Amino acid sequence: MGTRNIEKILHPGTFNWVGDAFYTTSFIGKEIPRRRMDPFFAIGYNAEIEFEATAIPRGVGAHPHKGFETVTLAYKGKIAHADSRGNKGVIGEGDIQWMTAGSGILHQEYHEEDWSKQGGMFQMVQMWVNLPAKDKETQPHYQDLVFDKIPSVPLAAGGFIKVIAGDYENQAGLATTYSPIHLYNAYLGQGNKAAFTFPKDNNTAILVIEGSVIVNEQEEVLKDSFVLFENGKDESFQLTASSEGTLVLVMSGEPLNEPVAHYGPFVMNTQEQLNQAFEDFRNGKFGSL
Repeated sequence: MGTRNIEKILHPGTFNWVGDAFYTTSFIGKEIPRRRMDPFFAIGYNAEIEFEATAIPRGVGAHPHKGFETVTLAYKGKIAHADSRGNKGVIGEGDIQWMTAGSGILHQEYHEEDWSKQGGMFQMVQMWVNLPAKDKETQPHYQDLVFDKIPSVPLAAGGFIKVIAGDYENQAGLATTYSPIHLYNAYLGQGNKAAFTFPKDNNTAILVIEGSVIVNEQEEVLKDSFVLFENGKDESFQLTASSEGTLVLVMSGEPLNEPVAHYGPFVMNTQEQLNQAFEDFRNGKFGSL
């Protein structure tokens, strides 16, 4: 069996504040075109940063979303969220909030109040997963994926895989998705190995959250690096942790290959749909928050 090789490695470039709570860099949209990671439309990475204690939580106030899903993965720190449908919740280390914006919703995200009063290290990923055209008007809903409930697959050489979506070694993930997506957190000790196999035309990447890994026993990739794998030739690659406490986010998805009309917080298929999204938002159809 051949090996799926690295196409490109990206390191964090410029960081931008989202509100005053999230200091993020994006790995797709510039050097890697959005279509190259379809259906992953955006990947915002808040690398590890320390926040001082504050009485008033930092955050992002009410903002709209339509036509896609936001998947927020907490690695350090805590986020409290609320929306225009009355949903509220908190995610902490190892937890994931999977929000299907679908037909339209208002959303807000803040550092959790008690955590804010203490301050501390903060590290998160938020990805936008595009919805297929047939599912753009799906009713908004949530999947709250708590660390302890996410299935674990132990690895023969040590370490384990948390199967968020898709499946790994016949273990189904906790999340349901609208198109074929595999999403894992790989927890590895030094020397632990993990092998991954995805269809050769799936858009596939890893993000090293903690520690470092050697890819295919050839190239070492350090913390905060994003690795895009080539398509079209082989299906499998291997990671070997080269430090203790290594944590890697692994993602692979079948491309939708549909037209995209995007502006700000809306991801649709046509300009007409985009115009309608703005009109619906202005007319209060996303509710209030």
